[in-house]
Amino acid sequence: MGKQEEPVTGTPASPELTTTIHLSALRSVPLPRPLEEVFTLLTLEDRAVVGALPKNHAMLIVVAGPSKGSRFLIDSDRTSIGRSSEADISLDDVTVSRSHALITQLENGDYEIADQQSLNGTYLNATAITHSRLAVGDEIQIGKFRLTYFNGKGNS
Repeated sequence: MGKQEEPVTGTPASPELTTTIHLSALRSVPLPRPLEEVFTLLTLEDRAVVGALPKNHAMLIVVAGPSKGSRFLIDSDRTSIGRSSEADISLDDVTVSRSHALITQLENGDYEIADQQSLNGTYLNATAITHSRLAVGDEIQIGKFRLTYFNGKGNS
């Protein structure tokens, strides 16, 4: 017969002190989001700015979180997003990695976002992504920041 195990006694193991927060669980974004709904969330000034975006340019508008209302123009082939002051789009919050995400312009003028192995991940329309093509009205979540994507291909 096999040896019978004795019950473990003593103090319970200490609880895990570190956890990962899955930001997508905090809310859901209906897919697809109607563009009419996206534009009603913008101020008149934001609508005018977005409507005047030149072709092959894009913009992110912070719709929730710190810096709500901030606008970030994307006008180069590569735009870095992170907590670092050296990032093209600097989002100063501990929920954002120093080098969090990268937006790249594709040959056809579209843009793609890629997570840069960030701690909290990059979410597109409430789904964690490693990389994905962007479409007008997409919501990007980076840490506590929720940003809406627009491009200069006839948004108005």
